[in-house]
Amino acid sequence: MLETLAGTGVLIRLGLRRDRWLLPLWILGFALIAYSTAVAGAELYPDLASRVEASTVLNATASMVALFGRIYDPTSIGALSLIKYTAFMTAILAVLMVILTIRHTRSDEESGRLELLGGGRLGRDAPLAAALTISFGANVVLGLFSAAALAAGGLPAVGSLAFGLGWAATGMAFSAVAGLAAQLTASARAATGFSISFVALTYALRAVGDLAEPGPSVLSWLSPIGWNQQIRAFSGDRWWVLVLPVALCLVLVPAAFVLRARRDLGAGLRAERPGPARGSLSGVWALAVRLQYKVLLAWAVAFVVFGVVIGSLASNVAELLSSPNAQDLIKLLGGRQALTEAFLAAEISIMGLLAAAYGVSSANHLRSEEATGHTEALLGTATTRVRWASSHFVFALAGVALLLLLAGASIGAGAAVAVNDAAVLGRSTVAALAQVPAAWVVTSVALVVFGWAPRLAGAVWGLLLALVALGEFGVLWNAPEWLMDLSPFRHSPLLPVGSGDVPALAVLTMAAAALAALGYSGWRRRDLAA
Repeated sequence: MLETLAGTGVLIRLGLRRDRWLLPLWILGFALIAYSTAVAGAELYPDLASRVEASTVLNATASMVALFGRIYDPTSIGALSLIKYTAFMTAILAVLMVILTIRHTRSDEESGRLELLGGGRLGRDAPLAAALTISFGANVVLGLFSAAALAAGGLPAVGSLAFGLGWAATGMAFSAVAGLAAQLTASARAATGFSISFVALTYALRAVGDLAEPGPSVLSWLSPIGWNQQIRAFSGDRWWVLVLPVALCLVLVPAAFVLRARRDLGAGLRAERPGPARGSLSGVWALAVRLQYKVLLAWAVAFVVFGVVIGSLASNVAELLSSPNAQDLIKLLGGRQALTEAFLAAEISIMGLLAAAYGVSSANHLRSEEATGHTEALLGTATTRVRWASSHFVFALAGVALLLLLAGASIGAGAAVAVNDAAVLGRSTVAALAQVPAAWVVTSVALVVFGWAPRLAGAVWGLLLALVALGEFGVLWNAPEWLMDLSPFRHSPLLPVGSGDVPALAVLTMAAAALAALGYSGWRRRDLAA
């Protein structure tokens, strides 16, 4: 046993060094969101009557229950303030932990890094043990920091600890799922796809289970995300539910080690099926589409579903935001006219940030293709550097535009049905498309980093996280105007979009083009990086 774990400590130190920026950003980001939400909740719902009214409306709105879950104590400011984070943010945490675990297991194995390290004294189980240690430790630290942030924001300390430990235990459970998936599949992409599909399945089970009356049904209890909700932080603090994700870890982690012992390095227990014998690729443009279209399709489905749900809430905005403070805040965040349009504008701006996240992910495919050696092979043909880079970058830009078109149309369709006003569909679609240039600016930053400093490709996610924080909480923090103006989304026109907003859109588009030109310039000059 000791021999199979030889070198685990060295791999842990190596992994922590590789993630010395990534992990602190994640942890501080979640803690900052927790603190800001706690502070904002007290301002949005200052009295008991406003909390009870908003909680009652939320629980009576099926789309909100499916998206975020139920509030089990209508009088609790903590339960109401953190309704979005017990399910939705937990799913995001699960995805991040999947990425982290696969990064240190199957990705390292696929790249040949573990084979190289295996030339020294490295046990068979050391990489998996190191990856799970890093992931579990990150979850615990994130949970404790978030609990401290909630308590510092004015929420009860006991409920804050229950909430933070719920995040930690659930993240650990999905880390264990990713560790198991890394043994079953033969590639990092397949392992990530399997694990994220499991996250989506558990979220769907929770959504359906929470819709049952009086709820939750047994389906919620089949979901780790549902377990996190049933801890009911700030609504009774049911500590015993924490046993469930821990028990899942105790089952999946030994299973992952057993499966690791039954396969060869670089192989998976489930062999990859070869592609179809028919068909052909006409060049790098077709190859880029082939490599990325499935991911874009998944994002598109998520945008449409989320958009319809958000749009359907338009008729309930006044009831959901019953206090004058809440209504003023929504208007400040994203509106210039009625409260309904202010609410839709705020949600469309969030969709713009999410589309930018897709753009960064798609553009960073350039770096992953270069690191795996595929770029070197392609450039050995008649393909030029600019043509190859453009195939992925243009796909990223087109994907951003498509996602925001779908977001605007789906939000508008849901809102049009809810408020019985067909004109909302057109206004929402135009408003969503107005977010495209700002998202293109962020996507172009990814190309700049790839062209000049490819090893810092992950730093673009830190920039996007900062933009999300400014967009979501800058108003609450009373951030200075010059700082808010650094975000391209700050200059995107809001609902409704008028002819006077065209110059701002033109400036953002030109900024994106200038950044893209800078990125291409660096890519043409530098050597290929491993």
